[in-house]
Amino acid sequence: MYVVKSPLSDTDLKTVSEALQGALVDLVDLSLVAKQVHWNVVGPRFRSVHLQLDEVVDTARLHSDTVAERASTLGVSPDGRAGTVAGTSGIGTVPAGWVKDVDAVRTLVDALGAVITRMRERVGATGDADPVSQDIFIGITADLEKHHWMFQAENG
Repeated sequence: MYVVKSPLSDTDLKTVSEALQGALVDLVDLSLVAKQVHWNVVGPRFRSVHLQLDEVVDTARLHSDTVAERASTLGVSPDGRAGTVAGTSGIGTVPAGWVKDVDAVRTLVDALGAVITRMRERVGATGDADPVSQDIFIGITADLEKHHWMFQAENG
């Protein structure tokens, strides 16, 4: 059921809605992964990594809201439920328990890399269908790539 009528054609709306839903899931999961590692990081660089993880959480949460609201704007109901996120995220699992700072950084580099790869695919998929959504994906990708760089520099 569409409550809001999209200005996009049905074909373009399908492409864009799939991209937005995928982005939403990846961003929600990224925030959860970063928070899980944040709670469990230990080691000599605890404080700096701990604080850096919260920056990723804030970025992911901000962008997930933007993506969900863009979907709603186009008449598509966003789905950020736990089961949906668990079943469709492109991020690997995070081990339970304490995480050494070096491993925490590696986990975030991998998670960010997975999301960035999928975001770049969405940038390409939405260019013709909806440049507005594409612009959102470009901004998200830029922010995630900055975090990716900073985490890589942690383990230089």
